[in-house]
Amino acid sequence: MTKSAFAAERLLFTPAAPDTDAIPTIFAFPNEYSVGITSLGYQVVWATLAMRSDVQVSRLFTDTHEQLPRSPELVGFSCSWELDYVNILNLLEFLEIPIHSAARSAADPLVFGGGPVLTANPEPFADFFDIILLGDGENLLGNFIEAYKQVRNADRKTQLRQLAQVPGVYVPSLYEVTYHSPDGCIQSIQPVAAEIPNWVEKQTYRGNTLSASTVVTEKAAWENIYMVEVVRSCPEMCRFCLASYLTLPFRTASVEGSLIPAIERGLAVTDRIGLLGASVTQHPEFETLLDYLSQPQYDRVRLSIASVRTNTVTLELAQALAKRDTRSLTIAVESGSERLRQIINKKLNNDEIIQAAVNAKAGGLSGLKLYGMAGVPGEEPADLEQTVEMMRSLKRAAPGLRLTFGCSTFVPKAHTPFQWFGVNREAEKRLQLLQKQLKPQGIDFRPESYNWSVIQALLSRGDRRLSQLLELTRHYGDSLGSYRRAFKQLREQLPDLDFYVHINWSKSQVLPWSHLQGPLSQATLLKHLAAAEALFNHKQAKFEPHDPPLKPRQTAAF
Repeated sequence: MTKSAFAAERLLFTPAAPDTDAIPTIFAFPNEYSVGITSLGYQVVWATLAMRSDVQVSRLFTDTHEQLPRSPELVGFSCSWELDYVNILNLLEFLEIPIHSAARSAADPLVFGGGPVLTANPEPFADFFDIILLGDGENLLGNFIEAYKQVRNADRKTQLRQLAQVPGVYVPSLYEVTYHSPDGCIQSIQPVAAEIPNWVEKQTYRGNTLSASTVVTEKAAWENIYMVEVVRSCPEMCRFCLASYLTLPFRTASVEGSLIPAIERGLAVTDRIGLLGASVTQHPEFETLLDYLSQPQYDRVRLSIASVRTNTVTLELAQALAKRDTRSLTIAVESGSERLRQIINKKLNNDEIIQAAVNAKAGGLSGLKLYGMAGVPGEEPADLEQTVEMMRSLKRAAPGLRLTFGCSTFVPKAHTPFQWFGVNREAEKRLQLLQKQLKPQGIDFRPESYNWSVIQALLSRGDRRLSQLLELTRHYGDSLGSYRRAFKQLREQLPDLDFYVHINWSKSQVLPWSHLQGPLSQATLLKHLAAAEALFNHKQAKFEPHDPPLKPRQTAAF
């Protein structure tokens, strides 16, 4: 892509004129421009930096970039997907920056990162970053820049030690991780000096003005879309869900003070609006917002809405969306089994799911997308049968409505009650079973790749020893075969894939992120886990943790 991509942008903010001594900064998204510019988080952080006169920021993507400073002092990455780590390493090499933080000198910039992947569990990537910003950027970013200005002329060691005092600023090199053995479990995670905090707490923005697009462009993956964050986090707290647990508490933007003014700014440059959030329709004033958008002067507006809570799919909502050029809705049901939904704390029954389908069709929508999951802790074969029956019931209740069932494999996520569970080895077969049962029913079944779910779990529960594995997989070509080859080469230098991915971990085990404090304490997460376990059938094998030996058994990598 040429730099003409930037020429198509319509900015909704005014960049500041940089001071003569402004901090030369590169802010990168480790993917193509069309993907990065569609990330609301990336847009907002870039605009925040660009509106500061003490920062001169240039953007960098894998396929294009603005004019870059010759000697940047700060290089930042926004990381939304685990597998983008390959592009982070590629971009560091493009900038001629050593990929290991330990190899960087005073001549190199400080490399910082943020975003959901790094906030959840930065440890597999810790060796590549000097600094990781944990949590919401609204306050954290400004505090980081101000703290950097205070140590701008200091040596690198002093800079890092001073920046580590800022809440939410994590400096991985200032924490020493010890292991029971090279391929054993973590023994301890300790700061290297008394002045370094024992743990780093994720920062949470608690205002009622949430994010909105700072740029609109036809080159975005969602062409010409203006995005408005309606809610942040989710009040449902499904026990596997990173989007809920990592971002608590549930926050809503003020309709009059935030959402309507933001939408009006967007409609000045485009007719496509996207309402974002993990549970948009649970905004307490969502009906007011919908009434506002249903006014005749907005008949030309195309409205897109993120996944909505199933029991909020009313006839009125479906009609409003159909009128605004939306053809389908997306709901997350996880399973057709009410028992399994209770285990994961999904407060939903099948009657509500069927009513959502009926309302969607009656309101003029042509399709309904449902998200489900296979291999959820506590799942039994009968639960899969109930999922198939639920989909059949939907087809009978709403004939002619196009049904899509997207199904992923359960992947444990840090800072959630299910972080101690491993990936179910039967999940791949269960995906195949669902496909065999649903496809003849005329239901569009879309399973996510089981193998890539395994890799996602590896990175989700990984520790620092994975950095050498990630380098090897990149060197070998970043294919699934590369991971097999890298585990074989590093045998006895780190635990095997089973340990990271499939084994249930001991509740007393030191987790890779134990020194990083999320919204809820480990004690609270254990209470939520116990509530789930209490609902498991007695016939089923109970939670059997892997008590950490000095050396986990070696098994063949997948």
